[in-house]
Amino acid sequence: MSLPGLDPDALPSGTGCAECDAAGGWWFHLRRCAQCGHIGCCDTSPAQHATAHAKETGHPLIRSFEPGEEWFWSYPTEEFYESGPELAGPAHHPLDQPAPGPRDRVPADWKQKLH
Repeated sequence: MSLPGLDPDALPSGTGCAECDAAGGWWFHLRRCAQCGHIGCCDTSPAQHATAHAKETGHPLIRSFEPGEEWFWSYPTEEFYESGPELAGPAHHPLDQPAPGPRDRVPADWKQKLH
């Protein structure tokens, strides 16, 4: 797979959504920018930071940052790829980190807050 906007050497920005962590928020699932490594929350999450990052930066590709998932998504073409090139590790958040997460910030009524 050769796609513009993909840097396999970019390291993940952390183990959780950068903006949610900074604001004390929570997320449902995590997505990784394939160009710069920014970790943001998915569109089902309340804040939808991965898509916001793509819109702000023009970075076109994300990869799942969930254990066992290797798919990519292209924002400009709306194409889904079941797999793609290896990216610099780690490939997912820590296995002991739940989804939704982080454990201590997820509200009891989290299901009602999903998109």
